[in-house]
Amino acid sequence: MKLLLKIGLVLLGFNSIAQTALPIPDTLSGPNYVLNMHKDSVQFFSGNISHTYAFNQYKYLGPTLIFNKGTNVNITVNNQIGDTTTVHWHGIHLPSMMDGGPHTTILPNAIWTPSFTVMDNAATYWYHPHFMGKTAKQVIKGAAGLIIVRDPIEAALTLPRKYGVDDFPLIIQCQQYDSLNQSMPLGMQDSTILVNGARASHGFTVNANFPAQIVRMRLLNASGERTFNFGFTANKQFKIIASDGGLLDNPVTTSRIRLSPGERAEILIDLNGMNGQILHLMGYASELAMGIQGGPTMPMPVGSPPMDSPLNGIDFNIMQITVTPQTTNPVTTIPSSLTTNAPYLSSQANITRTIRFTADSLMVMDGPFYFNGNSFDMMRIDYEIPLGSTEIWKLVNETMVAHPFHIHDVQFFLIDRSGNIPPTEELGRKDVVLVPPFDSVMFITKFEDFADTITPFMYHCHILMHEDDGMMGQFVVKPLSVGVNELKNNNNSFSIYPNPTNSIVNIDAKEMTSVSIFNTLGEMVYTQNKISTNSLQINTSQWSKGLYTVQVNSNNQSIAKKIIVN
Repeated sequence: MKLLLKIGLVLLGFNSIAQTALPIPDTLSGPNYVLNMHKDSVQFFSGNISHTYAFNQYKYLGPTLIFNKGTNVNITVNNQIGDTTTVHWHGIHLPSMMDGGPHTTILPNAIWTPSFTVMDNAATYWYHPHFMGKTAKQVIKGAAGLIIVRDPIEAALTLPRKYGVDDFPLIIQCQQYDSLNQSMPLGMQDSTILVNGARASHGFTVNANFPAQIVRMRLLNASGERTFNFGFTANKQFKIIASDGGLLDNPVTTSRIRLSPGERAEILIDLNGMNGQILHLMGYASELAMGIQGGPTMPMPVGSPPMDSPLNGIDFNIMQITVTPQTTNPVTTIPSSLTTNAPYLSSQANITRTIRFTADSLMVMDGPFYFNGNSFDMMRIDYEIPLGSTEIWKLVNETMVAHPFHIHDVQFFLIDRSGNIPPTEELGRKDVVLVPPFDSVMFITKFEDFADTITPFMYHCHILMHEDDGMMGQFVVKPLSVGVNELKNNNNSFSIYPNPTNSIVNIDAKEMTSVSIFNTLGEMVYTQNKISTNSLQINTSQWSKGLYTVQVNSNNQSIAKKIIVN
């Protein structure tokens, strides 16, 4: 309840600095997790309340999930927001039908029960909706939370890992609200900063009490579009120890770290001997290049929507840090080495794919943007990737806007940035990379698990409005031969066949009471209630070709599966 209670403290006026303690989300540990996504509201501003989405007891955001590498997890997601949604486990390596992409919808009042084995290295990941066309709306309203994976390699290091004591989660967002105090998914004048859901701007500040020792900060940029250039007052140096998907080989000493939407990093700050002092986590946007959202505002063509946030291109406070006495058994030193990453070799690559970021013209700054000239199509598979394929992906940005590229399923290693070796802090495992305007990056990865030719994985720009506007593609990982079994849904409570179908679909379910079928827009195309048999046959011959969601209600439970109509 910590997050819920501390957000409630932010009730003071605008004319003086109102300070609130940093909210710390509670944790959930496995193997079984329940996430109830629901509607709520927060008094972010005077006047109208802001309508929000949240998980479990929270009014905004949700609990931090703790996973342990090698264990099986079972998650129940209960959708109570009154709209179709999904939940994507960002950065987690798992089967495509458990990934929570736009094909794995959770209908209103339905549940989804993914289960998988945690295969990832210790790092900071996160979860959030990924429903096509509504990702920005749902994430910005608060439906998000952190995932922390632990493993034996990280556990053997002398690092801060007392959650909320010397190891702090920091979900940082910058958003725009309208005159009625409602979040704007397309807001390009974003200037309201939230840290773990607490306001940190417009006369408010968030204060974190950090002990005078080595402190770990898990940074997530969960903004819809803004890139942050993080640093501390007085240019205090810190150590970067982990990127999106795990530990770096060695700590990297720096005074800045740039994180675009979706990116994460773990840093260590040395506060030894600083008891009683105050410093600030800062956003040094003045150092960002033009074309990066958050950097200096670019001149806009006549008729374009406003993009002139007052935070663009300036330096600003994000969070105050008050240094307090040491805890018992403090960590006071930083290890010189962390792990040994083993990047794939370019000589091992089976193919190089080139993805060009394009727009209708060079003057487009607010979208739509495309991959290789194509807008996203739920029914088009952009790449069929053989199981076990090692691949180089070259990302070429031909637009005036920087785009954070995110790929599902895999972590990758950067091998080239702007024709040069990437900086050391980008040489670890990653799943998001920022590609500046008229620039390129190359990464190498391997697709070594989870062949499934039905449910695709996504790749997309993680500026949420760009993603919703169609800057997304999808791929399937194909079995090497007929002898390789494809992963199938492990929920055997009902079956659908044939799938794909041309004219007839059969549904078998014990104690079935009703069936509803929806297209990809969430429109109901079929429904039948008061079913008294365990089998049902439906004629689909007049339906449009495409992907459909079948929701079966049985024994007070609602379960959904996918069918394809050819």
